Amino acid sequence: MLIALFAKDKPGALQVRKDNRDAHLAYIEKTGVVAQAGPLLDDDGEMSGSLVILDVADMAAARDWVVGDPYSKAGLFSDVSLVAWKKVIG
Repeated sequence: MLIALFAKDKPGALQVRKDNRDAHLAYIEKTGVVAQAGPLLDDDGEMSGSLVILDVADMAAARDWVVGDPYSKAGLFSDVSLVAWKKVIG
Protein backbone atom coordinates (compact mmCIF):
# COMPACT_ATOMS: atom_id res chain seq x y z
CA MET A 1 0.00 0.00 0.00
CA LEU A 2 1.38 3.39 -0.97
CA ILE A 3 0.96 6.18 1.60
CA ALA A 4 1.86 9.82 1.01
CA LEU A 5 3.28 11.46 4.10
CA PHE A 6 3.09 15.26 4.14
CA ALA A 7 4.88 16.94 7.03
CA LYS A 8 5.28 20.66 7.68
CA ASP A 9 8.16 21.83 9.85
CA LYS A 10 7.60 24.02 12.87
CA PRO A 11 8.41 27.67 12.14
CA GLY A 12 12.10 28.43 12.66
CA ALA A 13 13.06 24.74 12.84
CA LEU A 14 15.50 24.61 9.91
CA GLN A 15 18.45 23.92 12.24
CA VAL A 16 16.54 21.01 13.85
CA ARG A 17 16.06 19.58 10.35
CA LYS A 18 19.74 20.02 9.49
CA ASP A 19 20.90 18.55 12.82
CA ASN A 20 18.80 15.39 12.30
CA ARG A 21 19.11 14.97 8.53
CA ASP A 22 21.83 12.28 8.58
CA ALA A 23 19.86 10.18 11.09
CA HIS A 24 16.68 10.66 9.03
CA LEU A 25 18.41 9.51 5.83
CA ALA A 26 19.92 6.52 7.65
CA TYR A 27 16.43 5.62 8.94
CA ILE A 28 15.06 5.75 5.40
CA GLU A 29 17.78 3.39 4.23
CA LYS A 30 17.43 1.06 7.22
CA THR A 31 13.65 0.69 7.01
CA GLY A 32 13.57 0.12 3.23
CA VAL A 33 9.94 1.25 2.80
CA VAL A 34 10.45 4.68 1.21
CA ALA A 35 9.57 4.67 -2.50
CA GLN A 36 10.22 8.39 -3.03
CA ALA A 37 11.04 11.32 -0.78
CA GLY A 38 12.24 14.88 -0.67
CA PRO A 39 11.96 18.11 1.26
CA LEU A 40 9.23 20.68 0.75
CA LEU A 41 10.63 24.15 0.10
CA ASP A 42 9.51 27.57 1.27
CA ASP A 43 9.44 30.73 -0.86
CA ASP A 44 13.17 31.25 -0.23
CA GLY A 45 14.05 27.72 -1.36
CA GLU A 46 14.81 26.53 2.19
CA MET A 47 13.64 23.13 3.44
CA SER A 48 10.35 23.53 5.31
CA GLY A 49 8.77 20.08 5.37
CA SER A 50 8.80 16.61 3.86
CA LEU A 51 6.96 14.59 1.24
CA VAL A 52 7.59 10.87 1.61
CA ILE A 53 5.91 8.06 -0.31
CA LEU A 54 5.88 4.96 1.87
CA ASP A 55 5.31 1.45 0.52
CA VAL A 56 3.95 -0.32 3.59
CA ALA A 57 1.41 -3.01 4.50
CA ASP A 58 -1.20 -0.64 5.92
CA MET A 59 -1.86 2.74 7.51
CA ALA A 60 -0.78 1.47 10.93
CA ALA A 61 2.66 0.64 9.50
CA ALA A 62 2.87 4.16 8.05
CA ARG A 63 2.02 5.66 11.44
CA ASP A 64 4.68 3.48 13.07
CA TRP A 65 7.22 4.63 10.50
CA VAL A 66 6.49 8.28 11.29
CA VAL A 67 6.86 7.66 15.04
CA GLY A 68 10.29 6.10 14.47
CA ASP A 69 11.56 8.84 12.13
CA PRO A 70 14.36 10.87 13.76
CA TYR A 71 12.69 14.05 12.47
CA SER A 72 9.56 13.17 14.45
CA LYS A 73 11.57 12.20 17.50
CA ALA A 74 13.32 15.59 17.37
CA GLY A 75 9.96 17.40 17.33
CA LEU A 76 10.55 18.92 13.89
CA PHE A 77 7.01 18.75 12.54
CA SER A 78 4.07 21.01 13.29
CA ASP A 79 1.71 18.91 11.22
CA VAL A 80 1.78 15.42 9.68
CA SER A 81 -0.78 13.95 7.27
CA LEU A 82 -0.87 10.39 5.95
CA VAL A 83 -2.99 9.73 2.85
CA ALA A 84 -3.42 6.53 0.86
CA TRP A 85 -2.01 7.15 -2.63
CA LYS A 86 -2.30 5.43 -6.00
CA LYS A 87 0.59 5.70 -8.43
CA VAL A 88 -0.66 6.33 -11.96
CA ILE A 89 2.29 7.94 -13.78
CA GLY A 90 6.02 7.43 -13.34
